[in-house]
Amino acid sequence: MPAPSPHHPPSTRAAVLLAVVAAVAAALGTLVLVRADAGLTVRQVTVDGVPLTEVRADLPTPGVRRPGVVVAHGFAGSARLMRPIADSVARRGAVALLVDFAGHGANPARLDSATSDSTLAADLDVAVGYLRSRPDVDPDHIALVGHSMGAGAVTRYAVGHPEIARTVAISLPDAGELPPGRPTRLLLIVGGLEFPGFRRAADDAVQRGAAVSRRPAVVVSGVEHISVLFAPRTHEEIVNWLPTLDGTGAPRPFVRLAGAALLLFAFGVGVVPLAALLLGRRATGARPGDPVPVTGAALLGLAVVAAGVGAVAAAVLPTARIPLAVGGYVTGFLLVTGALVLAGHRWLPATARPGAPVPPADENVAAPDRRTRTVVAALALTGYAVLSVAVPIHLGLTSALLVGARWWLLPLVLAACLLFLFAVEVVAAGRTVRHLLVVAVTVLVLTTSALVGLAPGFVVLVVPLFVVLLGWHVVWAAVLRRYAAPRWLLATVGAVLVGWPIATTLPLS
Repeated sequence: MPAPSPHHPPSTRAAVLLAVVAAVAAALGTLVLVRADAGLTVRQVTVDGVPLTEVRADLPTPGVRRPGVVVAHGFAGSARLMRPIADSVARRGAVALLVDFAGHGANPARLDSATSDSTLAADLDVAVGYLRSRPDVDPDHIALVGHSMGAGAVTRYAVGHPEIARTVAISLPDAGELPPGRPTRLLLIVGGLEFPGFRRAADDAVQRGAAVSRRPAVVVSGVEHISVLFAPRTHEEIVNWLPTLDGTGAPRPFVRLAGAALLLFAFGVGVVPLAALLLGRRATGARPGDPVPVTGAALLGLAVVAAGVGAVAAAVLPTARIPLAVGGYVTGFLLVTGALVLAGHRWLPATARPGAPVPPADENVAAPDRRTRTVVAALALTGYAVLSVAVPIHLGLTSALLVGARWWLLPLVLAACLLFLFAVEVVAAGRTVRHLLVVAVTVLVLTTSALVGLAPGFVVLVVPLFVVLLGWHVVWAAVLRRYAAPRWLLATVGAVLVGWPIATTLPLS
């Protein structure tokens, strides 16, 4: 079905059809996520303040002691991000235990960078101790799996605890602290598209322990730092390396992602009929006096200057000290960039957009009633935006709930996103191409600032997610513009779509 013209929103029939499509996609996504747990028993506990998730499969021979596997996530990850690996291990007969490190997921404690190694070790100690205490777990067959920061944590832990049966390090960030020949029985996995430093760390670890492991690092082609967790080969290597009971369950790493993708698609399609219902079928025409930058060059220059100043200022602003690792820098960057773009657009060369206004379909409705309708629509669409981003992420990818200090950090992050996106909407003047131009320049400057050391280096790893979130907002903004949604409403909805994941997934520090 061809996309409707920006000046002619979809008809009522098309809106109803899209509502049906959204409902079907939501039902399918929910079914996929429910079936992902088929044959598994999941138990969540908190031990000494550390949230743990126990995953096991039903075995045909009850009473047999199973191997235990602790699965540890990386920086800005969570137990939920590692759930597909836990499922694969559990379906092969082991008891998998997921841990939320301090500052991550459901763990409200903060992760102090100065004592992070000891904190991670303490959390792993809790997880290993709990796993050994389970009556159906063999305490002599405990293994560890970790990704990125978690890979470093489990390898260090295995060095100090030779009783650990086997260890898997996915995307190990550094092997400098590993003594030669330790830990024993170590499997290293790295994505073929990861930054060269991760490959060097894996090779270094192999050289230090080659006399023991006797195998090179496994390079999984075609994946980078995050997608390596969902690669079928990664799962096959893990279950073949660990001491499992050789269960019959085959790894299904994409199931939860597929369910989340269907839910995300459902929410995205559903915004069209929802906007039609809440805002009414209002045609939008060009209005005399609407300023539009004459050239993209002027807009490009403004975006580069604003983002460049924002990148420098963010490192020294008070926002850099809020207890949200990386998020404090991003918050300051968006605040300064948004403020400068908003201020600078007044000096851009501009002209009035030609054309006569097209009256809205509800032109006979009194102005106060239209304002009330817009406020109601704003509340409903904002709530819908929260659900559309939080539900798919939380159910199919990683933790997206507010815990601990995130409750008061969320408004700060949302305010920065709101200012930035409102500024983008003002200078873009309703043109999606210009909107994309400003966003692209901003992302490029943010990435560059990380590469040259102005921003935290971890920013480079999360830029792809940042691009996806901003792109998702561009789609929503294009839909809402067709129903004459005011700029502040577009920015508010976008702030939720972009800010919620930032506030809920980046670590508390």
